[in-house]
Amino acid sequence: MPGAIYAEGLVKTFGDVRALDGVDLDVPEGTVLGLLGPNGAGKTTTVRCLTTLLRPDSGRAVVAGVDVLEHPDTVRRSIGLSGQFAAVDEYLTGRENLQMVGQLYQMRAKAAKRRATELLEQFHLADAADRPAKTYSGGMRRRLDLAAALVVSPPVMFMDEPTTGLDPRNRQQLWEVIKQLVSGGTTLLLTTQYLEEADHLAHEIAVVDHGRVIAKGTSDQLKARTGGERVEVVVHERDHIRDAAEVLRGFGKGETTVEEHTRKLTVPVTGGAKLLAEVIRELDSRGIEMDDIGLRRPTLDDVFLSLTGHAAETETGGQAVRKNGKEAVK
Repeated sequence: MPGAIYAEGLVKTFGDVRALDGVDLDVPEGTVLGLLGPNGAGKTTTVRCLTTLLRPDSGRAVVAGVDVLEHPDTVRRSIGLSGQFAAVDEYLTGRENLQMVGQLYQMRAKAAKRRATELLEQFHLADAADRPAKTYSGGMRRRLDLAAALVVSPPVMFMDEPTTGLDPRNRQQLWEVIKQLVSGGTTLLLTTQYLEEADHLAHEIAVVDHGRVIAKGTSDQLKARTGGERVEVVVHERDHIRDAAEVLRGFGKGETTVEEHTRKLTVPVTGGAKLLAEVIRELDSRGIEMDDIGLRRPTLDDVFLSLTGHAAETETGGQAVRKNGKEAVK
């Protein structure tokens, strides 16, 4: 049986642009799928097709057991959607926004009011419940938008970059809310450009580039594809770089890379903590002082770079930029 969210061969074109080029997904009930990809990879188009906002040119999609193309109205009653930008009425209060959504779903007025109060408490908005949404901060608007998507407690949720532009504190708060939802049985498809977010929340990750899923697996599985462990050393004195490189070559299983400006040396290894202890002893015996040393595993940044040929992108100051700082994307 397909999962709570299922897609097979989704294709969507806009003129000469092939936004989706055969996307396949299968998200088991009560789990989180993190959909990663750079700007223009097809993440948002995938979400719009699965939530009935766009009709794919070809392919099949099933959400909450319902065929998206054949019964879109039924699908809409079974899902919640939080988009990239907070969709709230800024002239209504937080409470009024949530009550309005409940009544649009044909909830009784008392039930809509009760549900609004519950959500305002859950999302730490109770103190601002009766203020117009236009007085809310960006983080408060994002939380209100997510609360609105949960008014009818949908079994399936779609969140399209829900924490973009939020400060670390607000992002952490939303992460906690997301984990509570999933622990209660909600199935979630989460698109994000924050690799840490996918690492923290997703049971499985799908990497999308140029409209295709180019890799799928758990965070650990994807990291394992990139390579094994590595020792990273930051020497205290620049004059010790050459000697430290000689030591690392004796323990490494590949080329030692050196960053002169940061005095950091990196070498792939096998042997774990035991080998790290041996490296430390050898460096110490040669009188090489260290500012930092550690055994590192590949990160999702490394996975992204390996799979797509470029670093992941994040939102900085309202503009997407390469994480290595070398290229801006308008």
